[in-house]
Amino acid sequence: MKRSILAAAALLAILALPAIAGQRPRDIVDVKSIIPDLVVDMRYLTPRNFIGEPIEGYHAAKCLLTRRAAEALKRVADELRPQGYLLKVYDCYRPQRAVDQFVRWGRDLKDQRMKPEFYPKVDKRRLFYSGYIASRSGHSRASTVDLTIVPQNAPQPAIPPGAKIRACDPVWSERLPDASVDMGTGFDCFSTRSHTRTKSIDADQRANRQILYQAMRKYGFRNNPSEWWHYTLRNEPYPRTYFDFPVE
Repeated sequence: MKRSILAAAALLAILALPAIAGQRPRDIVDVKSIIPDLVVDMRYLTPRNFIGEPIEGYHAAKCLLTRRAAEALKRVADELRPQGYLLKVYDCYRPQRAVDQFVRWGRDLKDQRMKPEFYPKVDKRRLFYSGYIASRSGHSRASTVDLTIVPQNAPQPAIPPGAKIRACDPVWSERLPDASVDMGTGFDCFSTRSHTRTKSIDADQRANRQILYQAMRKYGFRNNPSEWWHYTLRNEPYPRTYFDFPVE
């Protein structure tokens, strides 16, 4: 009897584990095919990120999402376009191998080359505890997107090699130029100033966040309150599947 109970418990534990899938389903699509004027700035394809080097699994500047998430995002874009804004994405689907690289980097306490730009006031030893790094990411379920808004017709500036990123700089003009409206911090700033409803930014910055927040919420996305840029579709089709096919 005891052995049967243990076996049943082990089976339940296995069934509770999230699935890792290596094949791209047909309903995970290139969002540019649905939102042609989407601005794509895939930071993990480049060294302009908190690790400081291109991330594993990113082979192309493509925003991949489930069709359900992409079509919901299209409704957001259609809502914001008459207000003079376009959507700009920093990250969409993220392969599990990229998440694994984040975890390895987080455990390497000697590598702090990007600290001044991305986590100037956070001890790297606390990045896991504070939730900035985890072994699983909603991005790998392909219905989570990191994004901002940019004024229509705003040219995307050329970024010179070696340019400082300064994601956490409070001054908009000192951060990496990317044509985004001023959200109070740059993308991937590990700081309480990135919390969506923080009071430590000015009224215009809070208003800009609300433009994005209200439109995303209206069309079925929920925000990660610790990251103003991070949204997940509420009725995502793969809630327990984490994919590992490359972005290409």
